[in-house]
Amino acid sequence: HFSQREAAERAQALKGHVKISAETKEKIRETIGGFRFSSAFGRQLSSLVRQGIGVHHAGMLPKYRRLVEKLAQAGLLTVICGTDTLGVGINVPIRTVLFSGLAKYDGQQHRVLRSREFHQIAGRAGRAGFDTAGYVVIEAPEHEIENYQARQKDGSDPKKLKKLRKKSAPEGRATWAESTYEHLINAEPEQMTSQFAVSSSMLLNVLSRPGNGFEAMKHLLRGNHESRAKQNRHIHMAIDLFRGLKQAGIIKQSNTPDDTGRYCHVTDGLQRDFALNQPLSPFAVAALEILDPDSEAFTLDIISVMESILDDPSPLLRAQEKKERGEEIAALKAEGVDYTERMAIVEDIMWPMPLKEELDEAFEAYSEGHPWAREFSLSPKSVVRHMIERAMNFSDLIAAYGLARSEGVILRYLTDAWRTLLNTVPAEYHTDELDDIIDWLSELIIQVDSSLLDEWNRMADPDTPITDKEVEERAFGDGSERALTANTRAFTRMVRNVFFRFVELFAFEKEDELDELTDRVAAEKQTSTPDWPAALDDYFDNFADLGVDASARSADMIIIKENGRSWSVRQIIDDPDGNHDWAITGTVDLDASDEAGDVRLSELSIVEGD
Repeated sequence: HFSQREAAERAQALKGHVKISAETKEKIRETIGGFRFSSAFGRQLSSLVRQGIGVHHAGMLPKYRRLVEKLAQAGLLTVICGTDTLGVGINVPIRTVLFSGLAKYDGQQHRVLRSREFHQIAGRAGRAGFDTAGYVVIEAPEHEIENYQARQKDGSDPKKLKKLRKKSAPEGRATWAESTYEHLINAEPEQMTSQFAVSSSMLLNVLSRPGNGFEAMKHLLRGNHESRAKQNRHIHMAIDLFRGLKQAGIIKQSNTPDDTGRYCHVTDGLQRDFALNQPLSPFAVAALEILDPDSEAFTLDIISVMESILDDPSPLLRAQEKKERGEEIAALKAEGVDYTERMAIVEDIMWPMPLKEELDEAFEAYSEGHPWAREFSLSPKSVVRHMIERAMNFSDLIAAYGLARSEGVILRYLTDAWRTLLNTVPAEYHTDELDDIIDWLSELIIQVDSSLLDEWNRMADPDTPITDKEVEERAFGDGSERALTANTRAFTRMVRNVFFRFVELFAFEKEDELDELTDRVAAEKQTSTPDWPAALDDYFDNFADLGVDASARSADMIIIKENGRSWSVRQIIDDPDGNHDWAITGTVDLDASDEAGDVRLSELSIVEGD
């Protein structure tokens, strides 16, 4: 398949049609063992693989892809419904490859596969060491299948066949025939295009290692297989980046080498693991100067600066835009605005872009002194910030925007965000709140799927030996055995997020969502829950509104007392009179939280003021 949706839907359609033996079912169960299917898509996958059906695409969490690969390598899956990720970099034994078509949408147009793409996937047919031949089957275009079925239905009646109206390919979509297949078989694979690029991260890494970094960089830029013209462009880029790093005070150059032979080193005062892993990282560091340290939103603004240089998680941004437009349309409709005007108004609405004007202005000024920056695009967005402001965990985010098929995309983005906040924000900008958020984000990633974090940690410390248990866990794709509450700092942030989410929903009088959140965080033995409608009536009879800004979210407004395996929490409500006698209180059950992998409350109530 050439879309994740088609692969997932085909797998679901095969349920009940794929037959496996009781012995195979038992082997699958034993191989899965205690594997944690922790998300909505994970629960669907659990049902599928137990019937011998696998799913494999880039939108899945890495641990799920690895599980499918492990089961396939053991010969326990009858069929795998996947995208072209099955043809790249994995060792999965496949006897027969069935193409659902020979055309795909590449993000710009619907086109016939290139020869290299076809051979990459078709080449998987035939299991090395098991099969002497592999089989490749191509499904005809949908309209051709329908035409064939119509001909079969009319039989040999010449009158009916003459009247038969043949269907054609949908407008704008490429089609294929047997001749297309023959051409792809015999065509030479297209020439590969080099992706070599100079970056700030590359410069820091090469110049910071022992020895003459300038000579090493020269060898790297001249000793590759690029054309001389491309090599010259890379050299000019390296010079521009080097000057920018010096001007920003990130690196210092000396005329004589130090004890290790280096002529450059990272400026003292930056953290030991400082890194510029994104092309526009130098701009982000410089842009932090435009922020107001006294602002209540200072920490969130730092996050927004860093998010603006990360690759877009496109499925989420499209979903955010759709939701923003939907909410605005509903509001305009309630105001009586006619359809045409409503559609014109929402046309300009996009996903949330905090600090867009400030960042665009800063980027324009930065680009004047650093022309190389114009080769990249700034992309303001709110993902981590949105999760913090809405007190969301990973499951909340996926559910709120219907992203079950894109969990892997979202997790990779959050991992990049965590790494950028940890390594790119200079130490002088690290507030206690930012460090709490970094810890929370790290723990969130570990609880969902630790494999990406594990890989980065191994790269950061490659000399650390890998145990047999780690190898087994990494191949299996799970490895998140750590209890949720083991990281007290991160778990505290999760608790604060949950309680402030109650405050936000209370502020906007979202009765249904308050009930939903109450049910979601309830431990099995929850003994009390608030009467939200009555509490809302009582509060708004006395006050016009309540605060949900940074001061209302501050640590001063929440009291957490740790009592062994249960914590008592009092989230103070910021009323406009400043009485602070209304509060949402609860008891956190740490054992239940560990079991669920999320915050669980054994008690929840609302304390009304005098």
